[in-house]
Amino acid sequence: MRGSSTYIYFDGSCGENRNVTSETPAGWGFCVVSGDNGIGRGHGEVVNEKSGVVVTNPLDEGYIGASVGSNNTAELSAFAHSLIWILKNLDSGKIVIRGDSEYAMNIGTGKWKAKANRELATRVRSLWEEVDSSFIISTEHVRAHEGHRWNERADHLAFRAMKEELPLPLQFWKPGKR
Repeated sequence: MRGSSTYIYFDGSCGENRNVTSETPAGWGFCVVSGDNGIGRGHGEVVNEKSGVVVTNPLDEGYIGASVGSNNTAELSAFAHSLIWILKNLDSGKIVIRGDSEYAMNIGTGKWKAKANRELATRVRSLWEEVDSSFIISTEHVRAHEGHRWNERADHLAFRAMKEELPLPLQFWKPGKR
């Protein structure tokens, strides 16, 4: 029963991915879609969306383990915040998390072992285990920048967060518009 699932699309964004430091701006975003059919033409309805900057200072609110702003820490942060949202907002059910980062999904689910970003990776892995113990959850890879409406929306949210700009409201946004 596809209609009974909750679908979450996540993405991370980092403009400069060389010589990254704790000061390198990076952002994350995710959108929660009900009634999605996975094809990417915009079927379903966004019921929630969230975005923010990758927090690299352990003393700042929102810190979950990233030491630098990079594409990988942005993707892992987006995955983590998706999982945190699930824990705070859902009681049970089937969840499919879709993203264009096989890296984040494979590190987060424990299929791959983290060689870098270990603190963040450990946090994401523990969030995954917590969600996995209460929900029927799976991940699916979506190709980046291929016009998939909800993946593009997650990209928009992450890109705008990196720039510290508000996302365009859904009714004024078009896929591909960063």
